[in-house]
Amino acid sequence: MRVVIKPNPSLKKTYRLDVLTLAPQAFAPLLELGVIGRAFSAGIAEMHLHNPREFATDRHRKVDDEPYGGGAGMVLKPEPVFAAMESVPRCPRSRVLLMSPQGRPLQQSDLQRWSREFDQLVFLCGHYEGFDERIRGLADEEVSIGDFVLTGGELPAMTVINGVVRLLPGTVGAPDSLVEESHSTVLLEHPHYTRPADFKGMTVPAVLRSGDHGAIANWRQQQRELRTQERRPDLWTRWQTERMESPCDTAMQLRIGNGYDMHRLVKGRPLILGGVTLVHPDGLGLDGHSDADVLVHAVMDALLGALSLGDIGKYFPPTDPKWKGADSLMLLEQVVQLVGDQGWQVVNLDAVVIAERPKLKPHIEAMRSNIAARIGIAEDAVGVKATTNEKLGPEGREEGISCHAVALLQKP
Repeated sequence: MRVVIKPNPSLKKTYRLDVLTLAPQAFAPLLELGVIGRAFSAGIAEMHLHNPREFATDRHRKVDDEPYGGGAGMVLKPEPVFAAMESVPRCPRSRVLLMSPQGRPLQQSDLQRWSREFDQLVFLCGHYEGFDERIRGLADEEVSIGDFVLTGGELPAMTVINGVVRLLPGTVGAPDSLVEESHSTVLLEHPHYTRPADFKGMTVPAVLRSGDHGAIANWRQQQRELRTQERRPDLWTRWQTERMESPCDTAMQLRIGNGYDMHRLVKGRPLILGGVTLVHPDGLGLDGHSDADVLVHAVMDALLGALSLGDIGKYFPPTDPKWKGADSLMLLEQVVQLVGDQGWQVVNLDAVVIAERPKLKPHIEAMRSNIAARIGIAEDAVGVKATTNEKLGPEGREEGISCHAVALLQKP
């Protein structure tokens, strides 16, 4: 029996996972596994399970046989596996992974690469003593999750599925959940604290309560290096080597990013720019899932763009009810934290808002002050300008308001 876990038909793009396994029932727990299960229910990913036994042609549905030359155990036959593979629909951007203890050790960078560069993963799960060697020719990569042997490839395949699906846009909303964790950049993750500030005499480091984003970023980086050096000297050596070899770490100390956003003007919505609530002469406001602050949105996109981290839709998707009506200045704080955790700090930024009405000049200083405070830089490092479109285009016809922003980052 072929089991298909179907996506939500209302979503257009779905990441496809095909698994060739003699134990399809092993994958059922993934459907109830927190955010991973919700990602399948939401149609972010879909999983198709194919049992090679269904493709065996003999009366007993035999999928294994004794190895040539003798030896202990049984070996998975090539015919059912090849037939099962030929039945799998293939996307233009697909990758076949063979789960094997002989494969290359799995790294976080592999999960990131597969989630970003492909739309489909096909898994070959072994059983018995091993594969007929000719099956290996079906795979693009052989993957191992460690120097040990299991009864089959199902657990390694589930590990990869979990790791890839959680990286897909819309599965995990918080940007720091995706980028600042252990192994994303070789180093282990820094310590985390939450309330209360003092628990049984164990206190939260004062720097984390200081509100100084630059100092917090430096402390976290120091903790990541210290933890890695103490707990994983192999990763510490690798990180030092990569820093010496990478021109980005030794030469590129500045990054520039551009941001742009536009929202439609509608009745019944607030008009918020730079965290300042304005009054439009015709009672119009900006339409959007959050507060639709195009100025702050453009600034966030510029910061993310400087580090090639995508745009705000990746971290605060409009399909997630968590961000409905969200204060964009609070979202900006999360983006700034993400920039700091990547080892960069904001030097300055400049933005121009294009709006026919209302007049923005009386509110520019308040906008600059709000943005500077959330980023943790001086007000004179934030430029905000306003212009009209001389009644041309959607801004000129007052169909919407747009904003362009440029940000400069540097290594501390």
